Amino acid sequence: MRDISILAAESLGVRALCCLVEKDNQKLLIDPGISLGYTRHGLLPHPIQIAVDEIIRERIIAELKKATDLVISHFHGDHIPFQEANIYQIKLNNVKTHLKGLKIWSKSVENESHKFQERAWNLKFSSDHFVTAENKSVGDLSFSSPVFHGEKDSFLGEVMMTRVKMKDKIFVHASDIQFLYRPTIDRIIELNPDIVIASGPPLYLSHIDQKTAAEAAENILCLSSKVDTLIVDHHLLRSEAGLAYLRKLNAKSNHKIITAADFMGIKPCLLEARREELYHKFPVSDNWHQKYEKGKVNTAAYLIEARNKLSDFEKLYKYISR
Repeated sequence: MRDISILAAESLGVRALCCLVEKDNQKLLIDPGISLGYTRHGLLPHPIQIAVDEIIRERIIAELKKATDLVISHFHGDHIPFQEANIYQIKLNNVKTHLKGLKIWSKSVENESHKFQERAWNLKFSSDHFVTAENKSVGDLSFSSPVFHGEKDSFLGEVMMTRVKMKDKIFVHASDIQFLYRPTIDRIIELNPDIVIASGPPLYLSHIDQKTAAEAAENILCLSSKVDTLIVDHHLLRSEAGLAYLRKLNAKSNHKIITAADFMGIKPCLLEARREELYHKFPVSDNWHQKYEKGKVNTAAYLIEARNKLSDFEKLYKYISR
């Protein structure tokens, strides 16, 4: 059995960076959330994306029920269960009873907006053991002080990184750092990791210019030179250009720079990046999403079509359904 499993990420078809780390009798679930880009190219999520979201969401919930510990790196909706979640995310009420006996290690809400403070309070009141974990070490677990969610002074706030000392390696979950601020990379290197997973730069956004992308590339290569395996996913892989960018960096590195899907042994399947293509190949009827929200239609037929007609989809389906 793998001691590190990536349950959800963009290379696995959804928005997330959810990992399960198993150590001795401890099952540590990091960032147990999921989302779909609500609109891309003026389009709602394609039913094939929604089908994958349904399967992965249920798997995250199943692992949450078996977990001993949860880690919350920050309070964005693709990283946590929360009260006001939309139909593609994990509603707190659906997992509340399973949080009671878990240890929840959380980023602080200092300097957070009222919305994120409320999400933290809701999680805290759902648990008997909720710890603000920044700068704390407990056994083989340690947590960083806040680092920027991307660029310095990012309007998106800050995140908490997690370090897990395992039998033969050190794993670091660096969440949504995006490789856009060099001091954050230096802090990761100080943790002496063997494996790191983190978000890459969001190349799909118009404000990420060539200079910023090049600086992020330098930071990725710098960190890669210090770790055996660097998993870069999440924001980066919301576009096909992001995957090409990652492959070029891997070719320059003496160590592995790979996607979450690569790490789990399957081909990346960037469903959000292919949303327009999915709508073209698999047309969606008018008002389908409204009917879906009311339970009047489902994704079953689209899932069958994807398995039959998308060459890279079957391996993803087998992985998420196992």
